[in-house]
Amino acid sequence: MVSPPPLFGLVLAGGASSRMQRDKAMLDYHGLPQLDWAFQMLLRHCERAFVSVRAQHAGEPTRARFPQVVDAWTDLGPIAGIASAQATHPDVAWLVLACDLPFVGDATLRHLVSRRNPAIAVTAYRSASDGLPEPLCAIYEPASRAAVLEYIAEGGRCPRRFLAGLRVPLIEQRDPAWLDNVNTPEEFAIATLRLGGADEVEPA
Repeated sequence: MVSPPPLFGLVLAGGASSRMQRDKAMLDYHGLPQLDWAFQMLLRHCERAFVSVRAQHAGEPTRARFPQVVDAWTDLGPIAGIASAQATHPDVAWLVLACDLPFVGDATLRHLVSRRNPAIAVTAYRSASDGLPEPLCAIYEPASRAAVLEYIAEGGRCPRRFLAGLRVPLIEQRDPAWLDNVNTPEEFAIATLRLGGADEVEPA
């Protein structure tokens, strides 16, 4: 039996955080910066982990503490981070996690990894809100690399549209709140209150 490709983790931390008006990677939901939380969590489920950054942020002290994958494309958003990671280590699968998903916990990643199918290009959740693919908490197999590059070459930027075009089977969330993202100060305040007990992150 052939072993599946190794699994590496990638925290997407290259966003401008314009709506939040603060660096989303530095927000504290769990007693430490979200970037640290996400990176440490990925290490519990992956052989290695990296932080995805834009070139201008590579030397920023917070991000410089971590192994990095620097975007090889500019102004493309998260798809650039995914493609750059695949270019850096093309023979591994990447568990990609955006840093604006504070309700993702070990249960979320454990459920995702347990349902990984290396024969499918991407293992991803279905959004609990609209039924569409959730591309920023997903596993991208090496076989997805050519499709990612083709999508970028054709002018594509949206990871969700990319994933929807692949028509891969999607995983149902065990908790509909797992992939709620946080993009504004108001959403941050609400998320902080919701996470006060942290039980929502780890359902039984």
